[in-house]
This record gives sequence, C-alpha cells and structure tokens, in this order.
Amino acid sequence: MQPTAVLTRPAGRNEALAARLCAAGWQALLLPALVLESLEYTDPIPAPGDFDLVVFVSGNAARLYLAQANLAEGWPAATLAATVGPASAQALREAPQFGPKSRIVHPSADAPAYDSEALWQVLSSQALPRRALLVRGEAGRDWLAERLAQAGVDVYSHVLYRRRPAAWPQGAVRQLRRLADDAQAPPAVWLLTSIASIDAVADAARAAGLFEWWARSRFVVTHPRQEEHLLAIVRGSGQTPMVKTCIPADDSIFQAIADV
Repeated sequence: MQPTAVLTRPAGRNEALAARLCAAGWQALLLPALVLESLEYTDPIPAPGDFDLVVFVSGNAARLYLAQANLAEGWPAATLAATVGPASAQALREAPQFGPKSRIVHPSADAPAYDSEALWQVLSSQALPRRALLVRGEAGRDWLAERLAQAGVDVYSHVLYRRRPAAWPQGAVRQLRRLADDAQAPPAVWLLTSIASIDAVADAARAAGLFEWWARSRFVVTHPRQEEHLLAIVRGSGQTPMVKTCIPADDSIFQAIADV
C-alpha cells in the first residue's frame, strides 16, 4: 500500500513537497494545522528606514510586512534585514522591494537549527544595531528580543498576524478514519513544524476520536523543542512513537519523511 504523509504547514506551503512525495510513491494529505489571520492596523506600519535592523521571525511575517509597507523606493540600503532561515532570506531577495545592494543576514544553510538562537549567533558576531524592529506573529518566543535588549539595543515589535487552529474538513476526517481502520495500512507520517501546530493537531485528533491512532503514527518535526513537546503529549496515551527532527527546508523534510 502507498504510505501516507500528512502535511500540516499553513495553506500554500505544502504543495511542492506533496508533488515530490507523490512522485516518489507516497499519498500526500494536505491538512494545515493552523489558519493565519492578518491583523488590521489604523496606525502607519513601522518604516524600515527608521531602524538599523529589521528581523522577520518567519516567512509569513516577511510576506505580510512587505504587502502592507509602502516601499515604493525599495528597501533602504542602510537597514539590515534578518531572517531565522535561508528560505525566508531567499524570499526576501526575490521580492521586488529588495535590490542587489540590500543586506540580508541569516543562519547558514548548514546550521544545526533555524531559530532565534542561530540568528543571535550571526547578529552577535558583528556590531549590533542601535534600533531594531521585530516583525512577528501574535504568539511566539521573546528570546531574541530579550537578548537584543540585554545587549543595549532599542527593540520594537510589530505584530502582523495571529494563528488559530484550523478545522479538519469532513472529507479529511473520513480519509484518516479509513487509514485508522485498515490494519494493513502502514503508519501515517505527520509533518509538524511548530508547537502550536502540534497542539492543534492533537486537539483535532481527539475531537475526531482518532487520538490513540494518531499517537501511534510516525512524525517529522523541525526543532528539538517540538520533539520534546510532541513526546510529552503522546506519552500520556502510553505511546512512544518514532520522531525524526530535521531543518525546515523541503529537501531535508522530504528525506526525513522517506527515512522515518
């Protein structure tokens, strides 16, 4: 039987990976765990030119900020942009607001993780800015903002979106139940890429009466903290599933799913 991979990244982030998995003989179920909601603002969007550094904590933060900010003259050359991973940095480089003189820093492609700690290693290895803007979602860690502030940087946050659990479509629930009822079906592999998505998927599995089956699945996560959180949830049901951790890049995720 075809193995099944359940891809839970936000809508629009799963299609290329799904196509690659299907070409390799997998069945891919696109089931976003979270819905991203843009926040409306009546006040002007903070301008990048007012800061020495703008940190985008995610690709979604970068996309929404560039869509809302009025950058008719492009990204200011004096302002450094930073992301927690190379994929978000590449998205910035391809944005029309960024030109060849725009400066972008991020953890290297071979960094052990793409997170605030890895970005801090990059930022703290050079002269720190006087004023920094963190573009982020409503919920998330404050670790990087605290480190910058402790180093004497004036830190400002701009919250652009919130995340809420997505409802599972009934068709997807029926498909999962067929897998759960089929004793011959190989364990599904779930891609989970944030603690919030782990909580949302676990709650949805409980609501569908599928938690015990879900807890026996296999999992791919993109950070050790996610693995710890996931295991704490599923061990409550007496399970210790196979979990593989990889960096949040499609090549690494594809290989992890194939190997799990």
